[in-house]
Amino acid sequence: MKKLISLLLVLALALTLVACGGSKTTETQAAAPAETKAAAAEPASDVKTYNVGVAIYQYNDNFMTLYRQEIEAYFKTLETDTVKYNVTMVDGKNDMGEQTNQIDTFITQGMDVIICNLVQTSSAEVIIDKVVAAGIPLVLINREPLGDNGDESYPGIINNPTVCYVGADARQSGTYQGEIVAELDNHGDINGDGVVSYVMVVGDPENPDAQYRTEFSVKALTDAGIEVKELVKNVGNWDQTKGQEIVAAALAQYGDQIEVVFCNNDAMALGAAAAIEAAGRKVGEDIYLLGVDALDECQEMVQKGTMTGTVLNDHIGQSHTAVDVAVKALNGEPMDNYYWVDYVKVDAAYFG
Repeated sequence: MKKLISLLLVLALALTLVACGGSKTTETQAAAPAETKAAAAEPASDVKTYNVGVAIYQYNDNFMTLYRQEIEAYFKTLETDTVKYNVTMVDGKNDMGEQTNQIDTFITQGMDVIICNLVQTSSAEVIIDKVVAAGIPLVLINREPLGDNGDESYPGIINNPTVCYVGADARQSGTYQGEIVAELDNHGDINGDGVVSYVMVVGDPENPDAQYRTEFSVKALTDAGIEVKELVKNVGNWDQTKGQEIVAAALAQYGDQIEVVFCNNDAMALGAAAAIEAAGRKVGEDIYLLGVDALDECQEMVQKGTMTGTVLNDHIGQSHTAVDVAVKALNGEPMDNYYWVDYVKVDAAYFG
């Protein structure tokens, strides 16, 4: 009887241990999914999202199309697992009132930084005052507000540590246009009368880039001792169709007297090229044509000889610099007031 009781006690203890072990396994298995869900619910790390407002003077601009697309693309390359950039881009439609409203909206939305390509540089003070008062860093691009003496000392920029300008020195681009002509075998004097007779197609007379390109393209010739004569100077507002109209009218009026056509940008130069072709003239033989921006199409034309030269307005270098500076501001790092990106002369020699 004692043996039987002992055996029963042993069996009971064994069953209890098995039951307890099974219970612990079940609790562990049941708890695992809950812990996994909790871990999944927690973010891997804190993600900081910065809101960036980008105001472009006009989407319908060949160069600024490339520029704004590169801004968006470059911001994407700078994103990490912990930093994101929410870029909102708007089209000013070449209307200062429209752009001012867009800047007001950016301020209301609480943008962390604003990049602005001004419609009118004469309105720079208004835009700067609004953005500075809102405590938002401002990066002005491409269209440079000038100081009272026409130099790079605009008070609204140099007096504000959270405002800067990123661009290229337009005087350099104009100089390069003139140098391309001066370096030709005949120095642009096709008819050999000792004077280079030219047509000037101006972008926007208020825009410092247009002013400098107009002035310094001709200055490069006169500095080289070349006599010049202006036959036509007309405003094309950076537009291809307007460029074609201006040059077509000039050719109809002056014909073979025109030896050089200077255009403040490539869009107008493309229009001029169409007018030159329609008039039966041949670039490189009886007329020369210059632009600025070095659009792909225009670079191909320089290689083929259907455009004398253009000047690379480095949209990649400028856009990347603008974004880098904006990121510095977002990180609380100090900004310089001015950041310059060099132009590049693009003529036949450029392609070797």
